[in-house]
Order: sequence, then C-alpha cells, then structure tokens
Amino acid sequence: MTAPTAPFLAAASLSGRADAEWARAASDHVDCAVMGGIALDPVSRDAARELVARGRSEFLPSDPVAWIDRQLRATADAPVVSGVNVRSATVEPVHEAAAACADHDAICEINAHCRQPELRAVGCGETLLADRDRLAAHVAAAADTGATTSVKVRAEVPGVDLAAVARAVAAAGADWLHVDAMDSEAVVAELARTAPAGLTVVANNGVRGRDTVAAYAAHGADAVSIGRPSTDPRARSRVAEAVAAWRDGRLTA
Repeated sequence: MTAPTAPFLAAASLSGRADAEWARAASDHVDCAVMGGIALDPVSRDAARELVARGRSEFLPSDPVAWIDRQLRATADAPVVSGVNVRSATVEPVHEAAAACADHDAICEINAHCRQPELRAVGCGETLLADRDRLAAHVAAAADTGATTSVKVRAEVPGVDLAAVARAVAAAGADWLHVDAMDSEAVVAELARTAPAGLTVVANNGVRGRDTVAAYAAHGADAVSIGRPSTDPRARSRVAEAVAAWRDGRLTA
C-alpha cells in the first residue's frame, strides 16, 4: 500500500500503546497509523527500561526488528497505511528497521521528538534536532532502503531552527516532516512556507475536530495527525470528517 495522498489523517505513535491492534482499531477513520515508538539499539533500549521503571509504558521486545515485522504483517490486510516510529542513538539499526518497513511498503519514522531525559542522555529523541548532521545520517540510512521516511520533530526546543532541520532532512531523503507544534501552532505556517518542495508537512498537537484541522490547513499543512485521541472512536470520527471536508474543499475556518 503506497503512502496516502495529501491531505490525509494519520494516527501518531503512542509510547507502549501503538501496536497492530491499535492500528487496526484506528483504521476505520485514519489513512495512516504510525506504530511504536520502538527503541532499537542497546543504549536506547536501556533508556526505555529506565522509563518503564518509573512507570511509563514502552515496547521492549527481545528483538525490535522482528517486532516491527510482526506488527506490519498483522496490519497487512487493514485499510490503512502502516508505519513505525523508531528511536536509536546509532545509525545502523535504523537502516535495518527501515528495511523491514520497506519490505512491507510501510513508513519508517525517525524519532527526533522524545524529550524524556533518559532518552536525551543517550542521544535519542529531540537531541537529534540540535545535531542536524547526525539526524541527516539517520534519515539517509532509512531513505536508502526505499521506505517512505518521516521525521517526527517538536517545536519549542531551545536553539533549534526547525526550518533548517526541514532543509537538512529533506536533503537526506525524508519524505515527511511530522511536526508536534506544542503551543506554537504558527510554526507550521513557517515550515509549510519554507520547506523544500516535496516534503510533506504533517501537523500534530491539539487536533480534536474541525476547528483545529481548519487552523492547520490555513497554516499550510499537508496533513494532520492525532495522538491520544487516536484511541477514542468519537474523536477519530470528528477529525476524519474534518479531513474529508478539507479534501473535498468544504473546510472553512
């Protein structure tokens, strides 16, 4: 199944909850479901164990790439484009995970988003935003497999120029920039205006219904995603109806 055509609705990964069962449940309304996140290399997995020890939910299978393969196989017959959000401090496991995604015509999403201190301490998540060369290497490793490659980022990280990040990841082969706007929704407008041609801007944060979809559409986003509301069929339905109106030219702010 190929990547959805903009505008579309994605279900964003939820730590320890976004697996094949979740993706299949969301497929009644969303066009794309990004499972994970999943920690790939030893240091990111150790950090994930520390998160579990303090009460967070994390996926910690013995073999992360085999887990990716199982989840993608389990969604193969679902009416949704699947993807997997991956976290790694090193490049090599990203290539292996992306190859598994490519085998299933799925999206590989590089996590440059997580702000948990355990993950930042080992060089994962949002620390990649301040090291564009290292982030670009992760993106290139994924894109080299032929997988549609997304990069999940967040706004409001001190010292980070997201427009420069967008240019760097696009040059490395990224197809999507998945933006958690935090409380700075206007950043989506800047990114939509300055992002290189061909880079799909997916807006995330606060998407709950027609008003927020219309606002992000007005900012120039190509698509929107829902995180926590992805588990609520009523919220999924509201947002899906708004995206359908956007697609048909019926959406007004």
